[in-house]
Amino acid sequence: RRYVVPGVFLVFSIVQLVSTSVTHYSIPEEMKEGSVVANIASDLRLDVKTLNERKMRLDIVANKKYLDVNKETGELYIVEKIDRELVCYTKSSASCYLRLEIILENPERIFNLDVEILDTNDNAPQFRRDVMYLDISESTPKGERFSLSHAVDPDIGLNSVKTYYLSESEYFNIEVQTARDGSKISELILLKQLDREQQAVHHLTLTAVDGGKPARSGTASVIVRVLDTNDNTPTFDKSMYNVKIMENSPIGSLVLHLNATDLDEGSNSDITYSYSLYTSEKTQETFHLNPTSGEITVRGMLNYEDFNIYDMEVIATDKGANSLSGQCTIKILVEDMNDNHPELSIKSFQSPVSEDIKLDTVIAVVSVSDKDSGENGIVDLHIPDNMPFKLRESSDNYYELVVSEALDREKVPEYDITFTVTDRGSPPLSDNETMTLELLDVNDNVPQFPKSFYTIRVMENNAPGALLESLSAFDPDLHENQYLVYVIIEKEIANTSMSMLFSINPEDGKLYALKTFDYEIEKEFLFHIEARDSGSPPLSSNVSVHIIIVDQNDNAPVIVSPWRAHGSVVEEKIPRSTDKGSLVAKVIALDTDSVHNSRITYQFLQVTDATLFSLDQYNGEIRTMRMFSYRDPRHQRLVVVAKDNGEPALSATVTIKLSTEETAVKAYSDMTEVPLEYDIFSDLNLYLVIGLGSVSFLLLITILVTIVLKCQKAKPSKAAPPSRNSVISERNSTIADSTLVSNDAYWYSLFLAETRKGKLVVRQPVPKGSRYIVSSIPRGTGLTDTSDSAASTLQVSL
Repeated sequence: RRYVVPGVFLVFSIVQLVSTSVTHYSIPEEMKEGSVVANIASDLRLDVKTLNERKMRLDIVANKKYLDVNKETGELYIVEKIDRELVCYTKSSASCYLRLEIILENPERIFNLDVEILDTNDNAPQFRRDVMYLDISESTPKGERFSLSHAVDPDIGLNSVKTYYLSESEYFNIEVQTARDGSKISELILLKQLDREQQAVHHLTLTAVDGGKPARSGTASVIVRVLDTNDNTPTFDKSMYNVKIMENSPIGSLVLHLNATDLDEGSNSDITYSYSLYTSEKTQETFHLNPTSGEITVRGMLNYEDFNIYDMEVIATDKGANSLSGQCTIKILVEDMNDNHPELSIKSFQSPVSEDIKLDTVIAVVSVSDKDSGENGIVDLHIPDNMPFKLRESSDNYYELVVSEALDREKVPEYDITFTVTDRGSPPLSDNETMTLELLDVNDNVPQFPKSFYTIRVMENNAPGALLESLSAFDPDLHENQYLVYVIIEKEIANTSMSMLFSINPEDGKLYALKTFDYEIEKEFLFHIEARDSGSPPLSSNVSVHIIIVDQNDNAPVIVSPWRAHGSVVEEKIPRSTDKGSLVAKVIALDTDSVHNSRITYQFLQVTDATLFSLDQYNGEIRTMRMFSYRDPRHQRLVVVAKDNGEPALSATVTIKLSTEETAVKAYSDMTEVPLEYDIFSDLNLYLVIGLGSVSFLLLITILVTIVLKCQKAKPSKAAPPSRNSVISERNSTIADSTLVSNDAYWYSLFLAETRKGKLVVRQPVPKGSRYIVSSIPRGTGLTDTSDSAASTLQVSL
């Protein structure tokens, strides 16, 4: 009986109870794993439920286990993918089977199975060689056949190689034939005669195609190499060569490299070079031809003047069996070489010359020449560009060197002039010659001082002959034009010549002081010093010199007030009832040094009671710090020192002896409330003091009124000179709270200004007819100069 299973052809035959019965199955190769081939239980009419009890198993004879039986369903299925070409690769038959046995127990039975593996087109044709080489001579006639390797396909039947195809070519085609074993073979046919020089190698592709569906194919490369025959003559790049070469080219110099080509190959393309019979012996002696490389080189000396054109004919021959040859013509032109250096000759040269030489003056005459001809014989003459000279052509090949700019020896004392002559050859040749031009000096530079004005500070009390400054000038000229003499230009100051005060070394310009200077007498000098060279005519220049005498602290302060005889003590009397802050005395000291050194400060050197008096350190005023008490001594000794601001400081001292005295009556205009110094009193004594004071005050008022009335009625008599301590002025508006300043130092010894009270008091008798003018400067204004507009003038006439 026959069973049909999708994808499987089943042939089944059963012989009851006979072990030789065989069941046939046909399946295609390459079925997927797990694919069902057939239901064995159904085909063999076995009960599926008893397969496990009967221990059903599958044995494969002489093969791998590609199939197995599912005992639950009785299905035969694929265990491993089956490749027909691998399973039956040793069998020559077109059929391929797998032999199987189904074994059952209880009762024991054996079933034989043949599973036929059907071929599928799963293999492409393959050539034994991927590349096939054919060597064909280019002289082979068309129609010649050449065998090609055939392709192999493991598949069978229609799936095997069916035909061949060749890639497109104008020279080749193929013809497919069937061999005795039924396989397909191909032959290559030459359609057109080959030319190796046109195409030496032909690349073809041979394709084998099987008959499967879809069809598969395989390819192989066919490389046809065309063998050469000597059918081409050697050929030069040009048929005519024109070559130029310089004369005097060294032996062995390359003139021309010939290159003949032969399209053939091998010995057919090997070329040798040779002169033809038409080439002269002189040419062959002068030039060498290398037979192998074709290089033409210089063999003998080339001289343009002897021979300047060479003609030759060269033959190129190949080494083929029947050698072929080609030829070319060569013309060699020898060019003139710039092999002669230009020459120059100095016909005349004037050196040295004066630096004030006129422009366009001829310094030198130069001639030039060159033995070459043409461009090589044309020469140019030049000098460096940065020079004050130029060349002027006077005639053929003659040049004059002339001055083009003003010369200055002080800038450039000499010039190295290089004459360079150059021809116009290629490469140019040149020659040169250097001449040195010296310049003579002219006295054209005035002496120059480093400064136009010198300020020299000289300390007073200098030693006579002391060096003050070196005033050396510079003259860039030479020799006698450079020698300088220094002099002081005379100028009289206060009938004194500068040459009496200063001297200068005429050779080196060192300035000296001839005397000792005193700042208090002379403070500065201004004069000129002249530097004159020794040229002809001489040139000179002068410089201003300002001598400043610098002050030294060489004068001690002089105390002019209070006036005293030399070495004596000043005695002053003051009322014991003097108020606090009253002016007791004023110390005035003068210093003839400069402002800085003459700045004076005042200090107490000794004082009897430091709590009683104060001293203003700037104006020298001595004032009471409090009122006198009954405990204070009647005599006070004050020693005041006046110190200047110099370094070291100088000073002067004055001793003032103050005596206090009791005064019973005061002037009405001078009446002030007098504070009393109290001791410790009892209450009774205090009442007594108050009572006595009241009575005394009333009595004093009565007396003062009486005196004033009598004075007004009395007729004035002839004025007498003021006596000591007389009140000269009570002009409060003029001297109150002011400082009186006089230009006469004697004035301070005559008068005492009680400026707080607006009084000017006579200290001692004043000569009759004396007249003094003082200035009143308000305090607190910071003024010290009587010329200031804030000061007022007080005139005192006696």
